[in-house]
Amino acid sequence: QLQLVESGGGLVQPGGSLRLSCTAPGYTLDYYAIGWFRQAPGKEREGVSCISDTSDQTDYTDSVRGRFTISRDNAKNTVYLQMNSLKPEDTAVYYCAAAHRLAIRTLRTMCAMFEAIDYWGRGTQVTVSS
Repeated sequence: QLQLVESGGGLVQPGGSLRLSCTAPGYTLDYYAIGWFRQAPGKEREGVSCISDTSDQTDYTDSVRGRFTISRDNAKNTVYLQMNSLKPEDTAVYYCAAAHRLAIRTLRTMCAMFEAIDYWGRGTQVTVSS
């Protein structure tokens, strides 16, 4: 069973940066589109950013576009989310998720509608506070 493992969360001051990582020990992510999602206390889970299996397409929710960058290194079997200019409203548990590349219609439907997601990580806490 493919298991996704997130790391890199923590406490950071407003304006600071963090880089999250998502891996799948023992399994290849080569055939999966990967997304980062987040859930703040009392709020629904939302899609933050998604990336295609070959990195040729990416998608971002409006609130993070220009501040966050998703990337992947298939040789390292790792997907990253570089988060810059962090704001208190970015505070949430961040999850990575995987959908097979042939199962999704677009990255937008994966990120916005959680389409075809088969696997979720357990999440990593990101807290932005002074």
